[in-house]
Amino acid sequence: MNKKILFLSAALALTTSVQGQTTQDSGQATPVRSLWTLQECIDYALQHNITLQRARLQLQSAKEDVSQSKSALLPSLSASTSHNVGYRPWQDAGITTVTNGTVNTKIDKTSYNGSYGLNAQWTVWNGGRNHNQVKLNQLAEEQAELETQVTANSIQEQIAQLYVQILYLVEAVKVSEESLKTSQKNEERGKEMVEVGKMSKADLAQLTAQRSTDEYNIVSAQTQVSNYKLQLKQLLEITDGSTFDIVVPATTDEQALAEVPALMSVYEQALATRPEIQSAEMAVKSSDVSIDIAKAGRMPTVSLSASAGTSTNSLANNGWGDQMKFNFNSGAGVNVSVPIFDQRQTRTNVAKARLQRENNLLALQDKQKQLFQTIENYWLDATTNQQRFRAALATVESEQQSYSLLQEKFNVGLTNIVELMTGKDRLLQAEQNRLQAKYMTILNLQMLRFYGGELKN
Repeated sequence: MNKKILFLSAALALTTSVQGQTTQDSGQATPVRSLWTLQECIDYALQHNITLQRARLQLQSAKEDVSQSKSALLPSLSASTSHNVGYRPWQDAGITTVTNGTVNTKIDKTSYNGSYGLNAQWTVWNGGRNHNQVKLNQLAEEQAELETQVTANSIQEQIAQLYVQILYLVEAVKVSEESLKTSQKNEERGKEMVEVGKMSKADLAQLTAQRSTDEYNIVSAQTQVSNYKLQLKQLLEITDGSTFDIVVPATTDEQALAEVPALMSVYEQALATRPEIQSAEMAVKSSDVSIDIAKAGRMPTVSLSASAGTSTNSLANNGWGDQMKFNFNSGAGVNVSVPIFDQRQTRTNVAKARLQRENNLLALQDKQKQLFQTIENYWLDATTNQQRFRAALATVESEQQSYSLLQEKFNVGLTNIVELMTGKDRLLQAEQNRLQAKYMTILNLQMLRFYGGELKN
């Protein structure tokens, strides 16, 4: 199966080695590492995710169906034997019995007889139904494999989205921590100014409240990080109590400012490579074969049969070996079945098969529409967030300069507390907007490359 597992790690440089190791438990690796890269998360999920494992089981079942349908082209052979014991308490000496075509003259109240046989059956021709069933099952196997890839792709996308969200929040925590340091400095400076009578206790209380708000923001962001890590851990099917954390790579502004791929170029490439589209196309091909199978109900069926058998009986005068020899019989035959009137069953099956083909064509169109909408959303988000990021870079620089001037004025008592707090809030918001736009741009750019087939393993 084609595993596209480097689609975001290439951009985020997630090849950093991690601390920790893995242990072997009953043939499976048990995670004991503390730090996970994106590639390691995806690799582990592709091996252990329950939904994906079920999809693989469906694929194995489809393979068994192919093997069975191929075997249906071969003759069948069966062996049979039966053994019976009889009891006739009032057996008359003048009565003879016939068993399996043999006249028995022995007089015995208790008797035993046995029969042994081989039977063969081979369907020579049934309108191509058996051969088409092989084709249908082969298409079903290919479709099951494609659906497995669809599930794998979906899991990779979920992991990438959670991973990037964690990266964004980790950076947001750092920004909040820097904001807290500034608030603490402002509070300390405020206390000094209160002591010398240059600030009221009410203004100092506002500085204290802002410091408390920054502390709350840090705790809130850390809680969100923990929640996203928990979701990622659950997606990897890790149910033990081991410590789980991710590698936080260094990212650059250039990654977010890379050129956005053309929308239609990505879509056209995705139409040719995405497994969900190929699966829908396979369903249409399967419908064509199903129509041929339904039409075969109008055709005659020709089959060959052969049998061989023998029998023994304890009342016969011959020995067991002679009975096996002289009672041996065999035969062969040709069977032809011609459908004349089947109460409209074949006609109905053909009509339903054609309706199913139309339904599968609509499903294909729906898949194509959904694919375009998904790519268009990624493209629009990448374009919009990239524009927001460019604007945020300028805004952060401007707000940083403005706040630095406000701090200088505050330190010498030339500005009031409201202006200082407002400037700090605006700087913090600008930093948060920059981080969000940056990581969302990187994610959407890599999703576009992923859908366009540029990033493969």
